[in-house]
Amino acid sequence: MKEKDLSNIKVTDSAGKLARGFLYNPLTAVLAIFLLAIGYISLEVMPREEDPQISISGGSIIIPAPGLKPKEIEQIIVEPLETKLREIKGIEHIYSMSMDNVAVVNVMYYIGQNREISNLKLYDKVMQNMDKLPKNIMQPLVKPLDIDIDIPILGIAFYQKNKSISYPKYLETIENLKKEISAINSVSKTELKGAHKAQYNVEVDLAKLKGYHLSLGQIVQGIKSIAVRVPSVSAPTKDNKLVIFGIKNAIDSIKDVENIMVAQYMGSPIYLRDVAKITDSIDIQNKQSAKVFFKDGSSYEQITLSVSKLAGTNAVFVADDVKELLEANKESLNKLGISYTITRNYGVRANDAVNELVHHLVITIVIIAVMLVFFLGWKESLIVTFTVPAILAITLFLAYMGDQTINRITLFAFLLSLGLLVDAAIIVIENIHRHMHAHDSQDRDIDELLINATDEIGAPTNVATLAIILTMVPMAFVGGMMGEFMKPIPLNVPVALLASLFIAYIFTPYLGRKLLHRSQDDSHKHTEKEAN
Repeated sequence: MKEKDLSNIKVTDSAGKLARGFLYNPLTAVLAIFLLAIGYISLEVMPREEDPQISISGGSIIIPAPGLKPKEIEQIIVEPLETKLREIKGIEHIYSMSMDNVAVVNVMYYIGQNREISNLKLYDKVMQNMDKLPKNIMQPLVKPLDIDIDIPILGIAFYQKNKSISYPKYLETIENLKKEISAINSVSKTELKGAHKAQYNVEVDLAKLKGYHLSLGQIVQGIKSIAVRVPSVSAPTKDNKLVIFGIKNAIDSIKDVENIMVAQYMGSPIYLRDVAKITDSIDIQNKQSAKVFFKDGSSYEQITLSVSKLAGTNAVFVADDVKELLEANKESLNKLGISYTITRNYGVRANDAVNELVHHLVITIVIIAVMLVFFLGWKESLIVTFTVPAILAITLFLAYMGDQTINRITLFAFLLSLGLLVDAAIIVIENIHRHMHAHDSQDRDIDELLINATDEIGAPTNVATLAIILTMVPMAFVGGMMGEFMKPIPLNVPVALLASLFIAYIFTPYLGRKLLHRSQDDSHKHTEKEAN
């Protein structure tokens, strides 16, 4: 379309200026396609979560104090440390425990404090006051609270249908798979639960022990005699090198354990095999275990691998990457008699929650479009309906650029503002419709009509939108857990409302120029009525 000079059309408001500037601009259509494209891309790549992440900061300070009683620890360690910690801005609560030989001080910041900065302030404050601790106190351990990575998004239950391999081999296979999963991008933490440790079990025959006149203490001492700390390091040599001495592991098999000499009886050595039965097994003293049950009634002991993701990353993508790795190793696991089932998939839940709300969002847009057909006409309804995805596209893109995630509260903010988003477009198209069906519309230039109709409602529409935005602003100052949880609403609703103004002023006149036509019949009817 050839651009037309519209500078002679007088406007008084920003609405008219935008309408005049984009009515014949060749980039208007390109802008529309660009907005829809970045909105779709943002929807696809934006990290998806079921619920918004809440910034919770805190940590524990563990102070070993050998030889001190709880009362002493409280007076000379805990109380002075609490006084110093209260100098840190943002701390809400301090809890402390004084026990024999150790003090534990837990710090909780106000919700919403930056976690990295809070951890740094806590560590700095402890290190700055090390000189005020008693001399016999050991180095304090500052352990930050990592709630962002402590919540797993995947739970994978491994089990053996047939025990074709030993438990140590079974556990080693899962641990190797755990290492591969840990190397996946955006995976922060992996943890095995329910696994038993591989060990040699020594079952002592008390009758034989009595026959050799031995005690359990001698058996224990004999086993401990081969457990030495290696390697050992000698003093530096003349050429400034360290000489390290070490020995090969003395225990490689059951036979090595059986050959441990525990005592001598009448001049003959007594070996562990003479008084005990040794098996290569697991820590049978650990009675904790979990089972996975199936609908056919079968059940197996399981080892659960939990996988957590980095904060701000897409739970759906991380879960899919882990599942892809599991599928790649499925055949080799089956050969070893190892099966698995996914007991928790946060990525699927997050994806389903987002897709369901997007589906409802589309249904709401369709309902609005159908309603507008009866009140304004199908062309006017089509114009207003286009503005909704364009507004949401801008809001999604800005949310993505602001490192927000798409979750139930984010989409709830869009649903909440959906009825408000179309207000500006409806007001503009209704005023254009009224001007086009006025009795003097045939005597006016169509471009002037569109621009004046838009400019006419600019000021009141701006004020009305600003008033609605101001009702959302106080929600941004709500503190505590609820304020953090509902933060997407005051962040996204005002952005969507501001975007609705620009979209209405730019694209409504532009599409009206393309789709709407003045009714000559209406013009003649008005003329006839005036003549009568």
